Amino acid sequence: MATALSFAQKSKYVVMISIDGLRPEFYKDHSWPAPNIQALAQNGVYADGVRGVFPTVTYPSHTTMLTGAPPARHGIYYNMPFEPDGQTGNWYWDESLIKVETLWDACRKKGLKTASVHWPVSVGAPIDYNIPEVWPAKRDGSDRLAPMRKHTSPPSLFAEVEQNATGKLDHTKLNSDYLLMDENLGRITSYLIETYKPQFTTVHLVCVDHFAHADGRDSENVRKAVAGVDHAIGQIIESVERAGIKDSTSFLIVGDHGFVDIHTTLAPNVWLEKSGLIEKADNRGNWKAAFHSSGGSAFLHLKTKGDTKTLQQVQDILQKLPDNEKKLFRIITPEEMKKIGADPNVMLALSPIEGVTISASASGDAVRAGRGGTHGFYPDFKNIQTGFIGAGAGFQKGKVVPVMGLEDIAPIVSALLDLSFQAPDGIAAPGLLKVNDTK
Repeated sequence: MATALSFAQKSKYVVMISIDGLRPEFYKDHSWPAPNIQALAQNGVYADGVRGVFPTVTYPSHTTMLTGAPPARHGIYYNMPFEPDGQTGNWYWDESLIKVETLWDACRKKGLKTASVHWPVSVGAPIDYNIPEVWPAKRDGSDRLAPMRKHTSPPSLFAEVEQNATGKLDHTKLNSDYLLMDENLGRITSYLIETYKPQFTTVHLVCVDHFAHADGRDSENVRKAVAGVDHAIGQIIESVERAGIKDSTSFLIVGDHGFVDIHTTLAPNVWLEKSGLIEKADNRGNWKAAFHSSGGSAFLHLKTKGDTKTLQQVQDILQKLPDNEKKLFRIITPEEMKKIGADPNVMLALSPIEGVTISASASGDAVRAGRGGTHGFYPDFKNIQTGFIGAGAGFQKGKVVPVMGLEDIAPIVSALLDLSFQAPDGIAAPGLLKVNDTK
């Protein structure tokens, strides 16, 4: 007789903590100053690597973690949508842009209480206690926190956390230039857990990513940021203990992408400008084709859908480049785009080799010096992988997954909370969770 497996329902609360730019070595290599996440990994399950989506950037990645779907299905293709008349500075902030069911939707259907702090694509989301990630599109000196306050739900919550968790917040206290940002995000999350005991909590911590962009993968500032984010996670763990729900809480430490050190920048729109397909203008001028850059990738958009003549012209431009420029990138084909679930509106993308990032500029040299670190590359090499830890109620202990996908995180949460939720492309690997055997 076949044996059926059902997940042991021992988790009443799930806390999902995203470290932007999380890399597996933070919890596998004890030279990194991260005792809290290293302890979670030791006492739970972890992945040697997590394969990302394409592009490997924050907003599509976080949406995949909430939906179990790739960008082609959930609709958040990049951090910033491609805007034909020129980029306005808007990002994919609004949850209404997500085209499939999220874990938040499934929790609300079941009547579970939710909280979220600074999670991407969460403005207007069906979350009971929500402080979303959003800022002014234009850097015009206006109050950077005003949009966050405006879209906090319930409206009184922002002032409540200032009074009870952080003190008065301003652009210096929620600013990734300072490690205080992750500390304050940790304080807010801890307060919400202790005060309201939400069954599903999400929080996005950002300083590791900020300093890896500025200084590269292994700088002193990145190590300080890892120590800072680990401290914030320690705060959150303690809040669960103080709330009296430790034995029934599951912790997930997740990330969105790895990082690559940069020495060179590639500007493919310069090639298009020289061929008359785009102009040197903020609104792209009288353009026919444009590369939309997303860190270590660029996606070709055509002004007229189905313009095969212009597409062929771009392909010819790329083919005729000198060999010393062609070797800096590879072309991602429509078949590869479809297989990995990237933007279905795009017929061609570029992914450079490690060490090379992409600029949207249509002026200057096509190949120029670069610095710092970035991500966004096609997810087919180790350094761009992110990490995963699962610990606490419902998780096994001592299991290691060689490689999993970002799409596999949502089904794990669904299984832990026993939600009515179907991840289109992900799976909750049975070996990671405690199960009941039934004959």
